[in-house]
Amino acid sequence: MPPPPAPGQPAGAAPELSLSFGAGKAPATAAPAPPRGVSAPTSPAKSRESLLQRVQSLTGAARDQGASILGAAVQSATQRAPAFTKDKYFTLLVLDDQNTDWSKYFRGRRLHGDFDIRVEQAEFRDITVVSSADTGPVVTMAAYRSGTRVARSFRPDFVLIRQPPRDGSSDFRSTILGLKYGGVPSINSLHSIYQFQDKPWVFSHLLQLQRRLGRDGFPLIEQTFFPNPRDLFQFTKFPSVLKAGHCHGGVATARLENQSALQDAAGLVSGAGNDSHCYCTIEPYIDAKFSVHIQKIGNNYKAFMRKSITGNWKTNQGSAMLEQITLTEKYKSWVDEISELFGGMEVCGLSVVVAKDGREYIISACDSTFALIGDSQEEDRRQIADLVSGRMQNVCRPSMAQTGPGKLPSRSSVSSRAESPTDEGMAPTPPLPAGPRPAPMGGPPPIPERTSPAVGSIGRLSSRSSISELPEEPSSSGPSTVGGVRRDSQTSQASTISSSVSRVGQRPPQTQSSVVEDAEDTMKNLRKTFAGIFGDM
Repeated sequence: MPPPPAPGQPAGAAPELSLSFGAGKAPATAAPAPPRGVSAPTSPAKSRESLLQRVQSLTGAARDQGASILGAAVQSATQRAPAFTKDKYFTLLVLDDQNTDWSKYFRGRRLHGDFDIRVEQAEFRDITVVSSADTGPVVTMAAYRSGTRVARSFRPDFVLIRQPPRDGSSDFRSTILGLKYGGVPSINSLHSIYQFQDKPWVFSHLLQLQRRLGRDGFPLIEQTFFPNPRDLFQFTKFPSVLKAGHCHGGVATARLENQSALQDAAGLVSGAGNDSHCYCTIEPYIDAKFSVHIQKIGNNYKAFMRKSITGNWKTNQGSAMLEQITLTEKYKSWVDEISELFGGMEVCGLSVVVAKDGREYIISACDSTFALIGDSQEEDRRQIADLVSGRMQNVCRPSMAQTGPGKLPSRSSVSSRAESPTDEGMAPTPPLPAGPRPAPMGGPPPIPERTSPAVGSIGRLSSRSSISELPEEPSSSGPSTVGGVRRDSQTSQASTISSSVSRVGQRPPQTQSSVVEDAEDTMKNLRKTFAGIFGDM
């Protein structure tokens, strides 16, 4: 039988069970002592449940911490991203591969105080250029958003070309033509970029430098040009190096030891495509000790020595030891001569092969598309960015027309494109004087306002033939132009009209009949004067 309930405990309540190992029984008036001793071990089911809860709590904490880190990174990237203000930026088109992010080198740069540089980077294969003589070029670039190809268009203000427009089977010279047609300034100039699209053409200009400086002053390698592969069989000097077409990085280059190897190479080149457009060059093989690459970026010069480790006869392929060497005065003079070709180049380079006997041979020149090498690539890119920013500061001009008080200026216009007389580039023409009108009774006719000829009109309006091309009747309101020339009278003729009218206005008051007669005489004189200016009316 269960024990009787304790005093003060309800009869229906369950009795409280406790184990007490104390010395004596606590008095009834005292509060019950807490149980002492070791509790019973936790069951295996509860252990697994507590472990699962612990893992879930750790997972949730890690998830929350990762979300907070990701949110902070996104917020920081958003804060670092440049916010372009409408009508307060210039667009820079960079043509290069995706291995280099050029936007970070222009972040934070300003033109004319508060104009940002917006970088649009793409490869030649991802853009198309449509140019108009009036509106300039429009570049359409393909972008991928969520796996979908989306095309968007913009107008570039400046172009930086770091990718070769032509290499092997790819040929994007039409893009260069479109940018040149639109008059977009660039580094290097589009004229020099287009001149570098055929290596034999560049080598012919190097030959001109050698004729002027001498073989010792400009040691250019001997080279023979063949317009098509069928003519290669005439060559008899071996060992030699065959270079087919316009390629970069040692591609389409073969080492020929004898006539048999030449025949095999000529057959391969002829069967690769239309041999009528595949020219070839052959030059003697140089047993190279190492090669030297000389580069010029603005006023910064560097020279690198490249020596093959794998034993490849192509010093620009395979593993190689690269070392920056001291730039000698001879190397500097060579690259300076290269930079003056094709109207001048801000970024250019030169490749030199040093034979084992110590003799040097200049083998090729390169423009702004040469690959950066060495540990100073970041420095070289920043120097290119400084060069581009300086050129954009000079050639990119914001429009001076204001849309209203306190508003931002309109979209920028490139100065090289605004040199032609357009509506945006020319200053507003002051209104022309209205033609003379009959004066009311009792008053002289109005005196026309005297204006000076428009800029550029002096000399074109001095002859009678130029004046006769103007419309027969003068416009009574607003300025008018004929072939871009403002219709103004000569200064002497305008002064004659003004003086004749002013004399009428200075006469003393007369009667009504005399005023009418004087007005008729004045109109006759004005008709004769205008007839002499504009022809018979």
